[in-house]
Amino acid sequence: MTVENILAKLVSFPVLGGESNLSIIHWIKEYIESHGITTTLVPNKEGNKASLHCRIGPAVDGGVILSGHTDVVPVEGQEWTTNPFELTDKGDGKLYGRGSCDMKGFVACCLAALPDMVKANLKKPIYFAFSYDEEVGCLAGPELARAINTDYTETPKYAIIGEPSLMEPIVGQKGIYILETYVNGSAGHSSRIKQEVSAIHESMRLILWLENRMNKLIEDNRLDDRFHPPHSSIHVGLVNGGIAPNVIADNAHFYWDLRSIPMDDTQTIVNEFEAYCRQREEELRQVFPGFKIETIENHPPVPPLDTKANDDVVDLVKRISGKSKLNTVAYAAEAGQFANEGFQTAICGPGSIAQAHRANEFIAKEELVKGMKMMEKLIDELSANSFE
Repeated sequence: MTVENILAKLVSFPVLGGESNLSIIHWIKEYIESHGITTTLVPNKEGNKASLHCRIGPAVDGGVILSGHTDVVPVEGQEWTTNPFELTDKGDGKLYGRGSCDMKGFVACCLAALPDMVKANLKKPIYFAFSYDEEVGCLAGPELARAINTDYTETPKYAIIGEPSLMEPIVGQKGIYILETYVNGSAGHSSRIKQEVSAIHESMRLILWLENRMNKLIEDNRLDDRFHPPHSSIHVGLVNGGIAPNVIADNAHFYWDLRSIPMDDTQTIVNEFEAYCRQREEELRQVFPGFKIETIENHPPVPPLDTKANDDVVDLVKRISGKSKLNTVAYAAEAGQFANEGFQTAICGPGSIAQAHRANEFIAKEELVKGMKMMEKLIDELSANSFE
């Protein structure tokens, strides 16, 4: 099968983040095993989802993991001009379909190169690592990375996460944490604002605290110029509360996200916020004993990636991608999770992130050609006696 044939098959599986991915993962499993490679599934507790990993080549230390996810984001509410789950060639050098860019294009390159990997005289192994539920929080990444660390007698050295980067080596990724904060105040007539505790007013104080905390990070020169913006960002994107202009709100809640540069510790910021919440509770319970602030996790924390420019994986990715300029990204990916398992990690894959998550998502055919060229060069690298 050509890379385009495989991509068409992968796009035809409408597996959204949060849904069962068994249909697509079993097709991938059967395809890989048809080439004589043993695969291992890493299922979730319910058994309706699974990641997959396998090894091509000898069981020796120092191999390379190629990692991608099998789920995509929804298409509902988007104005598609083609069937999003049918790969469409309009003759303009682009292939349209949900996930064509993010990131089934990379997975297709891996699978299309599999026959050449099997035939090659690899001195170091190549591993495939394909996950589920990346689009709803990188939920399977940690378990998959751990499984690769424990299921083999040898230890891989590198991990390449194939998120669309136009084949540029990505060495930094911001971490992300999304939370929900709920405020319970006391209802009453709006004229009694000093005798009651407005959940909306208190929510605004908490939101201002978060904004001021972000500004303090900037003032303290907590900056990493590799990123744009070069600081950790704290953003409140959704606020709900109240029933009428003349009624003091007894309930309000808001959603906020924290995107952290590698030097900042996400949990430290959250702990400081919680300390402020406890302070407000102590003060306002003198007015209303039932006042309460509760923050819960909406999106599990995804760690940042902080690969050093002189790490061996950077030189490897430069060689096989043909690109020498290093870059960073602000979006969440599984790269930091693989790095936390001890693998030298970089992001590099075909396609542009600008096309991801939007209507009429596409990958340029020339990007698939570049992706296949990267696979060819990787095979050559791992077949050389001198590869370290």
